[in-house]
Amino acid sequence: MEDSRILKDYRYYLRMERRLSPNTVAAYGRDVAELLAAVDLAPRAIRTEDIERYLASRAGTDSARGAGNTRQEPGNPNKPKTLSKRSQARLLSSLRSFFDWLILEGERKDNPCDRIDAPKLGRYLPEVLSVEEVEAILDSVDTNAGWTGLRDRAILEILYGCGLRVSEACSLQISHVYLQEGFVRVVGKGDKERLVPLGDLAADAFRAYLAARPAPAEPAFDDVAFLNKNGRPLSRVAIFNLVKKQALLAGVRKEISPHTFRHSFATHLIENGADLRVVQEMLGHESILTTEIYTHIDAATWQRAILDHHPRR
Repeated sequence: MEDSRILKDYRYYLRMERRLSPNTVAAYGRDVAELLAAVDLAPRAIRTEDIERYLASRAGTDSARGAGNTRQEPGNPNKPKTLSKRSQARLLSSLRSFFDWLILEGERKDNPCDRIDAPKLGRYLPEVLSVEEVEAILDSVDTNAGWTGLRDRAILEILYGCGLRVSEACSLQISHVYLQEGFVRVVGKGDKERLVPLGDLAADAFRAYLAARPAPAEPAFDDVAFLNKNGRPLSRVAIFNLVKKQALLAGVRKEISPHTFRHSFATHLIENGADLRVVQEMLGHESILTTEIYTHIDAATWQRAILDHHPRR
C-alpha cells in the first residue's frame, strides 16, 4: 500500500473502528505522516532503529506544564518541531497504534515500537484556578455588550459548571440542555454520552443567551448551542481566544485554556468532598486512574499551605 492510501485507511480505522474523536484521529494521522516523510521508507520496512533515530531528532527540552508542548527550530520553519518528554510519549503511543494496525492488516508481523521505552515522566499536575479566579474571569464578561457577551458568559459558566471539554462545548446542542430538569446530555469522546448536572448559575446564563441568540446561518445549525457572529458553530480556537481574553481582563496571569476550567471544576468538587467515582462519571473518564490526578492536586495544595505556614520554613 502506498503511503497516502495507508494513511487514509488508518484514519478510517481510527474513526470507524476505534471510535476516536476527530481531533485524536487528526493528531495520530499527522504523527504517522511526519514519521513516514522523515524516514522515507515503506511502513513494512521501518525498523526499531529508524524510529529511535526519528524520536531522537524530535527530542527537545521538557516544557514547564502541559501535554503537547512543542517548539519550532529557529531558522528552519519546515523542520518538525522538537517535543517535550510528554509529547514524545504521546508520539510513541501514536506510532505504536499505527504499527499494531499494520499487523492487523497483515502488512507486518512485528511492531518496531515494542522495544522502545517511553520517556520517564513526572506526575503531571495541570494548572488549576482558585474559586476566586474563576469568579473573576466570569465577572469580567460584559453581558451588556449584546448577545455575544451573553454567549461568552454562558460558555464559561458551562465549561466550569459542567466540566465540559472544549470540543463538547463546541458541539453542544440546545436540545441536550434540559433547563427545567437541571442537567446536560453531553456527547464525549467515542460518541459516549453522559448526564451532567446543570447548576442554577449556568442555567440562568444559558437561558439569557438563548433569549438573545440570533438566527443561525443555515437550518442545519438550528440546534447548535453556541454560534459565531456569522451564525455558524463556534470553533475551538474561538473558545480558546475567549478564555485567554477574559483571563487577561480579570487579571489572572496563569497560563490557562478552556481545559483549565474542567480541571478546576474537578479539583473544587474533590476539595469539597465529592466522591471520586461521581467526579469520574461527570468528567466522562473511562478509568478512575485518570480522575485520581485531582486528588494529587488537592494534596499538593494542602502541602503548599502547610509548608508556607510552617514554623521551620
